[in-house]
Amino acid sequence: MKVRDVWLRLWAAAMLCCLGAAQAADTPKLTLDAVLALADAAHPDLDLARARAEGAEAETRLAASLNDFRVSVEGALRSGRNESYHDRYHPDHQARLVARKNLYDGGLSDIAMAAAREEADARSLQVMDARAQRRLTLMARYFDVLLADMRYNADTEFMAVAYVDWDNNKDRHALGQIPQWRLAELESRYQAALAQRNDTRRLLREKRMQLALAMNRRDPVLEDLVDPPLADNARELPGLDILIDHALAHNPGLQAQAKLLAAAQARREAVRATYRPSLEFEAEAAAWSRQSATRDDVRAGLNFVMPLWQGDRVDAGLAREQARITELQVQQEKLAMQLRESLLSVWEEIQYLGSERRSAQAQLHYRDLALEKARAEYEMELKTNLGTSMAETQAAQLRSRAVEYRLALAWARLEALLGTPLADVKTKDKS
Repeated sequence: MKVRDVWLRLWAAAMLCCLGAAQAADTPKLTLDAVLALADAAHPDLDLARARAEGAEAETRLAASLNDFRVSVEGALRSGRNESYHDRYHPDHQARLVARKNLYDGGLSDIAMAAAREEADARSLQVMDARAQRRLTLMARYFDVLLADMRYNADTEFMAVAYVDWDNNKDRHALGQIPQWRLAELESRYQAALAQRNDTRRLLREKRMQLALAMNRRDPVLEDLVDPPLADNARELPGLDILIDHALAHNPGLQAQAKLLAAAQARREAVRATYRPSLEFEAEAAAWSRQSATRDDVRAGLNFVMPLWQGDRVDAGLAREQARITELQVQQEKLAMQLRESLLSVWEEIQYLGSERRSAQAQLHYRDLALEKARAEYEMELKTNLGTSMAETQAAQLRSRAVEYRLALAWARLEALLGTPLADVKTKDKS
């Protein structure tokens, strides 16, 4: 038996032992579903959106409370003089219990309530959008680790093949069967493969740390990641026009922008309403340290206010709100354009990846057959390179899974842009 074949057998046996030891080890597993379940967990991106939503809800409660009864205790410690007390200072303290309620404000409170509700709805939609983006980030980081792990295994196999080739030819060089430059070339190939493997190992650690950060964990992910089946990759892709129409009506980011625009328009109306009259009910119970016939211990009445002049405050407020409305309108138009562009991009990507998927599967099928052929020739002790065939098969598997991961991410991005599951688009298309 040739020395090269002996080394190949030893290398293959070592690889099988390593794989068996890895499978036997009780290593924790991490699934894609478990990672995606963390999309609702605490994370700065999601926490920021939730904080804004909570602030908008607080503004809604504040607007709803504008017409509530307001009860206050008021008091004064003071002294004064007049002719009744011989021009001498005399205490004139007072304590009052006052209740007020706004009866009519020209619709100002209703406008404020409408603006606050639109703002709260917008912030809630932004929370939904942030959650969808979190799912996309977690999925992308998960797939990055799987690909880096597969790339590391493939590079390890290529490195082992290069080492065996170099090591076997040392004996041939010693016997004068190959020149020095050929041996140096084989060593250079091994060193290049080793450097590539080491760089891939560094990249694998980096990708695991990125996944941990996306999961809001401080330590790198050390669990074995389970390769998901991704059965939804074979779904039928609707037409682009149908997807655009659906996204324009349901995309959470675009809907949130429309709500913010409606809130700004309501605030502009609130500024205009400052010149409207208001009517307020007031009741008071008071106690006085100085008696007087003109003072009431208990009284109630209506306060009517008609604004006549507010200076330049109203015009300045209207200009400010109008500028904000213009800004939001431009942002909404820009978001609609970006949405159309993103939909076109992901639609084209899904179509391309469909054909790329078939190509990768064909290549993988060929490499599986080539590997079986190499194993058969190896068992018959014919001239073959089983190690290279195994490494190339691993590379073909890597390409096939990379296409599947890209396709799964593209479908996920499409649903995030649509704002609903893809099945809802199909149902509305058929109805």
